[in-house]
Amino acid sequence: MTSGTAKPATPLAPMKALHMGSGEPLLLLHGFMLSPHCWEQVAERMASHCEVFAPTFAGHWGGPDFEGWYLDVSALADRIEDQLDEMGWRTCHIAGNSLGGWVGFELARRGRARTLTVIAPAGGWQTPSVLMFRVGLKFLGLVPIVEIGKRLPPAVTFSAPVRQVVAALLTKNTAAAPRRAIQAAITSATNCRALLPFLVSGLRGPGLEDISDVSSPVRLLMCDSDRIIPNRLYARRFLRELPETADRIMIHGVGHVPMLEAPDRIATLIAEHVYASRTRLRAV
Repeated sequence: MTSGTAKPATPLAPMKALHMGSGEPLLLLHGFMLSPHCWEQVAERMASHCEVFAPTFAGHWGGPDFEGWYLDVSALADRIEDQLDEMGWRTCHIAGNSLGGWVGFELARRGRARTLTVIAPAGGWQTPSVLMFRVGLKFLGLVPIVEIGKRLPPAVTFSAPVRQVVAALLTKNTAAAPRRAIQAAITSATNCRALLPFLVSGLRGPGLEDISDVSSPVRLLMCDSDRIIPNRLYARRFLRELPETADRIMIHGVGHVPMLEAPDRIATLIAEHVYASRTRLRAV
């Protein structure tokens, strides 16, 4: 897929949502501590065929505030449902990365998904479990780093060494990730108010519920060089519990947030799933 005529990049700023294009309704959900900026390249490629809506989760950079000390997937999905209702989208195609995939499953369970594409989805662990604690500790270790990052001058926060480290965490081919996208990831992380509340909620509440009865067509995209939640461990439950009709695709040469380094491939894989569902409906 192509993005058409290149447009000047807009200044990096918090956004409540990314909204563009026309056609099939497509909801894009970002990962934990990120923002809709990670979807910009894919959204541009999908906008000629879909009305793309990529909202910011509660407690994330640009997103709505939340009350209390806890924030879980159910609460995130509630807010997204309110936004879908405001837009008049009873159902839509959904694509989610990491935490966005977890929320996508919750929305599909509620009957809001025409199709569901999950990219390196989170939540593939039982509660409690060793896997859950491992991923929790990984994110907990970011707390002091984020706090330090908030206090550093931009010249240090966005320096080449810092950008390289962040790019290496999120991608396989660091050179393919645009500088703007990595800067947005850093800014999103240092402005994420949901970090501790979400981690604490994960210790208190249930993990991903049963997915074997999800009725929406599902496409699972696994990233072979995922350093955040390696598919070798964290995709087992999805591979085991997803309906036999679900697609299971390994994407080679990409990291945990493949939209940053391979937007053409991700846009194509989402579009294939969207239009395959339309073909199935015509055949019924």
